Amino acid sequence: MKKIPGVIDARLNFGASKITIRGKSPSRAELNKLGAFDGIRVEEGETEGPAPWYRERQVVFTGSAFLLIVLALISGWTGMSAPVTVILYLAATVLGGWETAKKGLPGIWKFRFDMNALMTVAVSGALAIGYWEEAAVVAFLFGVSETLQAYTTAKARRSLKSLVEWAPRSATVRRGDRERHIPVEEVQIGDIMIVKPGEKLAMDGVVTAGRSAVNQAAITGESIPVAVEPDSEVYAGSINEEGALEVRVTKRAEDTTLARIITLVEDAQEQRAPSQAFVDRFAKVYTPAIMLLAAGMALVPPLLFGTPWISSVYEALALLIVACPCALVVSTPVAIVSAIGNAAHNGVLIKGGLHLENMGALKAIAFDKTGTLTRGEPEVTEIRLFREKRKEEALALAAALEARSEHPLARAIVRYAKELGVAVKEACEFEAKPGRGARAMVEGRPLWIGSPRLFEEMDAPMEAVRPVLKELQDQGKTAVLLGCPEQVLALFAVADAVRDTSRQAIAELERVGVDKTVMLTGDNEATARVIAQAVGMKEYRAELLPEDKVEAVKELRKADRRIGMVGDGINDAPAMAVATTGIAMGGAGTDTALETADIVLMADDLTKLPFTVRLSRAALRVIKQNITFSLLTKFAAVYLVFPGWLTLWLAIFADMGAALLVTLNSLRLIRIQP
Repeated sequence: MKKIPGVIDARLNFGASKITIRGKSPSRAELNKLGAFDGIRVEEGETEGPAPWYRERQVVFTGSAFLLIVLALISGWTGMSAPVTVILYLAATVLGGWETAKKGLPGIWKFRFDMNALMTVAVSGALAIGYWEEAAVVAFLFGVSETLQAYTTAKARRSLKSLVEWAPRSATVRRGDRERHIPVEEVQIGDIMIVKPGEKLAMDGVVTAGRSAVNQAAITGESIPVAVEPDSEVYAGSINEEGALEVRVTKRAEDTTLARIITLVEDAQEQRAPSQAFVDRFAKVYTPAIMLLAAGMALVPPLLFGTPWISSVYEALALLIVACPCALVVSTPVAIVSAIGNAAHNGVLIKGGLHLENMGALKAIAFDKTGTLTRGEPEVTEIRLFREKRKEEALALAAALEARSEHPLARAIVRYAKELGVAVKEACEFEAKPGRGARAMVEGRPLWIGSPRLFEEMDAPMEAVRPVLKELQDQGKTAVLLGCPEQVLALFAVADAVRDTSRQAIAELERVGVDKTVMLTGDNEATARVIAQAVGMKEYRAELLPEDKVEAVKELRKADRRIGMVGDGINDAPAMAVATTGIAMGGAGTDTALETADIVLMADDLTKLPFTVRLSRAALRVIKQNITFSLLTKFAAVYLVFPGWLTLWLAIFADMGAALLVTLNSLRLIRIQP
């Protein structure tokens, strides 16, 4: 494909059965002509779906080969002429080995000795020395093996395919005074989408009218419907369960959260895990070495020791079959596809085999506090005055400063002012102080708002403030000060409730084998201690600036080698980047989380974290079991070749059995649930 004029690049994603072409796209007929030799058919866009399994060419040929072998056996038992029996075996060999030979012959000509090449040589060799029965049975059994592997691999892929099929193909939109049912590709940003009860949402958007409960399981993995009302954000693929909704479209079809999830999962399945890279490197050396060893077994004993040619060639062919690395090659990819697909269905995005393996090997996990262990929606609980005479005046000044900030504490103060009906004043010359607070001009005077640390650094008078600070901090509340270098005007006490799932998640992480959990927060020591105790965490680090969190993660990584960092994907992006694995919370509403993190928990549900660790560790175990079993089977069978105990029949059974067992073992990962 890359040689076609106009094609800049072409990329094959095996896990998603998808080809992406950059540049001038060739016609479907051209692509199908290129894939004809290997029986590959390309469909553009939406496909009709696979043919029934019994109509697949591989199945038809393999079934026909079986019938011919049965007829050949009956022919031999009933004493029919030998040529008839031989012709039946030859026909069975051709039908059973046709697909294998089509893939194997080009490999032999190009000196690329893969599984199909080894099988082609073995069957051809058996025919050459007159072992018609063995050649037919080997071709048939390898055909059975290929059919079963294709079926089980397709089953592993099906979890991704069901995600793709979940997205609606059309939407009802109102344009002017008319409602039109149109393909999602024609829906534009700003269109008003009409969603009736029981319908799927076709696009991401914001509710403009109506109230309902929306099932977002396809996005977040949570089956409990979420209540939505005007100004609520909703996602494509969600199901509207109750009332009719009008939704203003905010993203094009290819940019919806569901579309991006599908793309990320497809790319994740394409990326090779370290163990898979090891298997590929091993197979590149192993297969040619087996070819040379088989050639030596066939040639050396007859030439040097006078051993009969027939027996030497037969043993060499048995070695070729049994040493075929089928099981080894499929040992890792099927496990990774199964695990990543299962995670996606449960609202966890794992962006590749590397991150899957890293997650399974984590011994320590660090957590941000606000929005991760706590709800991230702090509330103002009280206001203490030091210079201002009225709380409303202090609140108006504070809200003027915080209206420009996106920090959760800032939003809490602005929300509190609105709830009390306090008019927010105008601020200008706003300047953020990352990790400390902010400064601006309000009513012609410079004001600062932020942490006690900010005011300590400015040498503001703190004598009257410190006793109040200690009292609030002992209660687990965060203090936000308002004032200037000359004086502190007011103190706002803010509390953030711990998530209901935090304590359960920390306890489960300890049960699944995570040795250390650490909380990293910019909050004060006393508040950090209260929250850590509330969630059952033994270690915490307080009063950290963003750069301090990065250093803390680096330090923990040195001690524990592999560490995960859980944050909201925005403020904690630097710390997540230096961790072995960055884990973002609540990615359904955050583009940054989808982009920056290695693993994304689509819902704000920390209990998905222990599930992800369990799934990743199970995947690691399965991969190790598969590789170990594959290698032991091969070495044991190769050992049996030398005394002459291994027949072609036993060789193909050993090879096929090992490949099927590792595939079925990998499929167990689909059954792991939160």
